Parts: sequence; structure tokens; C-alpha cells
Amino acid sequence: MSVVIKQPESDDDFKQYFHLRWRILRAPWGEPEGSEVDAIENQCFHIMAVDGNNVAGVGRLQYNSAEEAQIRYMAVSETHEGNGIGRQIVGVLEREALGQNINRIVLDAREPAVGFYQKLDYRVEKKSYLLFDEIQHYRMTKQI
Repeated sequence: MSVVIKQPESDDDFKQYFHLRWRILRAPWGEPEGSEVDAIENQCFHIMAVDGNNVAGVGRLQYNSAEEAQIRYMAVSETHEGNGIGRQIVGVLEREALGQNINRIVLDAREPAVGFYQKLDYRVEKKSYLLFDEIQHYRMTKQI
């Protein structure tokens, strides 16, 4: 497996990027394609992992303030889980935040992902919200 981590650049890149985000984070709950996109996409930093012609993972960094950024919409395809792609994506997002002089990252992790983020030194602050009436999320933070 030869995975390349890059920013989506072309319309086709973004189409594949958003499709993976929808397929992993929205489709299992019956949400329509398009529900994975929000109004501030063009204000955020996007990263994707590509394996040949397939998008293996995606992540986004949202700038909440001059001091704080938020990791959102992290997703890794089922066939690429456990191969360090999520860790690589988070690393790129953290470096981007540092490059913008941001020293605090927050995220809302789905319950099954809390352990993954804890291994990357994120700390649980509190329960945050329940998505689709069934997916508990936890607010996590890291000083970088």
C-alpha cells in the first residue's frame, strides 16, 4: 500500500473527498449525500489520504479563533483502518495548526474513536452531543 497524503485540489479530488466523508460518517444512518458538506468548507484546511485511485482517509481543520482550531469530519475507509492513516492525517492537521500559530486543538470524537485520539495525547473534557440520537460524542482537547 502506497498512500499519499495531500490536499484536495481538483473538483474530482473534492468529489471523492466528500464522498468518503458521506459514506463513512453519514450514509450508515440514512443521511443523504450532501449532508456531509457544511457552509464553511472554503474557510477550512482539508487533507486526504490517497491509495492509487482510491481515497483512503479524510480530515478537516476548522479555525475557531486565533488560538483554537478544531478537527472535524475525520474518516478512514474500512479497507484502510489500522494502517496509521488516521494518525498521519491528524499529524498533518496539527502541523497546519502550528503553522497558523494555533496552540489548542479541539474535536468531538465519536465514542469508538476516543481511544484513538487518546493515543495521540488528546484528553476527554466532557460528553458533547448525541448525533442522530445514537452516536455519543466527547469533546477532546490537546495543547500543541
